[in-house]
Amino acid sequence: MADQEPVQQQITLVDENGDETLYDVLFTFKSEDFDRSYILIYPDGKGEDEEVEIQAYALPKGDDPSDPQGGELQAIETDKEWDMIESVLNTFLGKDGDDQDDDSKDQK
Repeated sequence: MADQEPVQQQITLVDENGDETLYDVLFTFKSEDFDRSYILIYPDGKGEDEEVEIQAYALPKGDDPSDPQGGELQAIETDKEWDMIESVLNTFLGKDGDDQDDDSKDQK
């Protein structure tokens, strides 16, 4: 019997036009420095070898990053938060920060 793949956690975002888009959750984490929790997501249906645009949001105040309950995701507004998120993402991806293109700041 084949091993079952872990269930991919997903969320749906609704844009200003009311259009829904399904996203896979890359990971969530809490920052003690900013007293906020964050979620990193990417569009559903991308293959492992495809380049994807990872988006980051702050979870609603008080939401548990290990079991997000939904609600209005909040935009990340400060450079310090973006730098911290980028550092966490690079650690998650196993990058040391020296040899990658830095185009994620264009998404503010």
